[in-house]
Amino acid sequence: MEKMRADARRNRAKVLAAAEEAFAADGLAVPLDDIARLAGVGAGTVYRHFPSKEALFQAVVLERIEQFAEEARALATADNPGEAFFDYFVRVIKQASLNRAICDALAETSGHAFKAGAGDDFRTAYGELLRRAQAAGAVRTDIDGDDLRALIVGCLAVERYAPGSEHLVRVVVDGLRASAGN
Repeated sequence: MEKMRADARRNRAKVLAAAEEAFAADGLAVPLDDIARLAGVGAGTVYRHFPSKEALFQAVVLERIEQFAEEARALATADNPGEAFFDYFVRVIKQASLNRAICDALAETSGHAFKAGAGDDFRTAYGELLRRAQAAGAVRTDIDGDDLRALIVGCLAVERYAPGSEHLVRVVVDGLRASAGN
């Protein structure tokens, strides 16, 4: 695979950022020409990097899931594993809830984002945060990565269908906290 020139990498990054913003606001209905304008590049640049709107959409989702995984990896050595875990849990829900595509990707078990490995990276990195928080006594020990994924998806549904219901996410967070009985 040929290495991309610096200007091509910058243009690709601009297109991805513009597409994430446009898809979050308007969904898949947004024309590629509008994304090109928002990115400050020509339509040809968009098509050179992404042959279809679906390819661009998948790239946006993959990029965000990879960012979530990278952030989780960076937090793996946090001094306070419990605080890092809970802050990250809430941040993922808040950020993902702003973009339906991200919500759907996190809910999928065999979708495009996970076929590309980003989902596995996310689960592995987030699982490590979970294990460290459990070892520190901050998170109940009867929760595993699959349970956590289900809780994230549930919280995203709450955010999507009852916007501004942050207290419901707090209820889930409180339920994850370790107590004497678990």
